[in-house]
Amino acid sequence: MIELTLNGKPLRLDAEGEMPLLWAVRDLAGLTGTKYGCGMALCGACTVHVDGEPVRACQTPLASVAGKTVTTIEGVGATELGRKVQSAWVAADVPQCGYCQSGQVMSAVALLRRIPRPDDSQIDEAMSGNICRCGTYARIRAAIKSVSTQEA
Repeated sequence: MIELTLNGKPLRLDAEGEMPLLWAVRDLAGLTGTKYGCGMALCGACTVHVDGEPVRACQTPLASVAGKTVTTIEGVGATELGRKVQSAWVAADVPQCGYCQSGQVMSAVALLRRIPRPDDSQIDEAMSGNICRCGTYARIRAAIKSVSTQEA
């Protein structure tokens, strides 16, 4: 039995510790907002937060998050910063196909938590592990900048 906190709620999962966190979140917890992309932690579609840090859920063993706090795209909007980022995403009309967007939002929230006023190079560096096949990078940067310029 593996216990963790998922989106602010305690959760006990009867699963093998080697199971990727992504499958635990999607298949056992039923939260399908976190996407499977490459399965090798290269595209960022599966990004979630573990104790506030962005991780690739496809390569994170479930056992490694025992006792930790996991936040997914379904839970990030419960925070003020998460709500601001999600609102900025909509206002900037960022998504096209939308597949990568949950991972993009999770990485953006982690960036803004760490660096509230990032410059372009910091945004590019923080978001470089999240691939968008639609090429919405300019709108992603604009959304992040719009949040970073809002009053705290």
